Amino acid sequence: MKRYEKIVFEAEKGITFNFSKGTNGELIIKAQNDVYSILPTVSAGEYAEFLSVYTDNDGNKAIVPQGWTVSGVAKENIIWGKDNGLVIYHIPEAKVSVINWKNPHEVETLKRTYDQFVWTPVELLTANATLDGIHFNEKFGRMNYQNDEFSESEYHEPLVSDFFFQKKSIDKYGGYYSSRYDISKDEKTEKPRSVKGVYPWSSLSFLSAKEIASTMVKSKTVTSHLMYGAEYDTRSKWVIESGTVTIDEIVKDSTKLGNYVNNENYQNRIVKTGEDGCINNIYGFSGNVTEWTQEQKGSLLSVFRGGNHYSIGYTCPASCRHSNYPISNINPTGFRVTLYIE
Repeated sequence: MKRYEKIVFEAEKGITFNFSKGTNGELIIKAQNDVYSILPTVSAGEYAEFLSVYTDNDGNKAIVPQGWTVSGVAKENIIWGKDNGLVIYHIPEAKVSVINWKNPHEVETLKRTYDQFVWTPVELLTANATLDGIHFNEKFGRMNYQNDEFSESEYHEPLVSDFFFQKKSIDKYGGYYSSRYDISKDEKTEKPRSVKGVYPWSSLSFLSAKEIASTMVKSKTVTSHLMYGAEYDTRSKWVIESGTVTIDEIVKDSTKLGNYVNNENYQNRIVKTGEDGCINNIYGFSGNVTEWTQEQKGSLLSVFRGGNHYSIGYTCPASCRHSNYPISNINPTGFRVTLYIE
């Protein structure tokens, strides 16, 4: 490895750099996000009374929405590193102070009871994604892992309306949250949930998935939406660049990553959330059910991603795209929810 005696960083006036050591001994250098200096802070295991900043032991930062709690489990509150990811729980404030995060049985109950979302640290990624389908110089955006055609007549995702605002939010806060699990349906309330131990809400149309996703989280500062293709691919880029999986496991053969028909650990049937593999604290990363996104193909088709428990891991890896009419109920296709923070 070539060593340099001097490294020069250039930036606009007022921008400062933070230096920290990663969990694997690497040097992490990043520009300081101005918003981090003006918001209150929250620690691991604590409830965020306001929109707050969380800083992990490596010095990496993330935004925590008001009303959410940072996990007190060590592996669930590290933002960057191999098979690590920041998890937040939607736990009522009155219950947070009595949680014993070191008790595995209590944590298991939390996973089955309260919605969980995982932070994708966009600001720590390389700039090789695309928003317009032409220029691949963005940290956040779609990745053309399968040599698909990105154009208005083929796969596209215009930066308009809600997608534009989500991009602005990611630029401001440095990342975004997506559901830890494929979304399920609460048996009593029929509301969407991101919890462990239930079957994914599947065999529904794109239009239904989009509508349901928009109802999951609603507050003055945080709302939810069906995952965009750019969010799906940026999440994939994150698990690769953090060293958890190889690019070939995402692009060529995802058999080992989840519930595929050719994975001997499963029995050719759909399994409950949390039983389908875990990568960077995200369950069901590929296999079990395919997932609707807001990416489109041409003017008539909606795109769903990855494989399912009927699929073969090397013919339908995590990065593959499929499409169908938005009114079609595709079996077994589910969905994930992403949060928009104002």
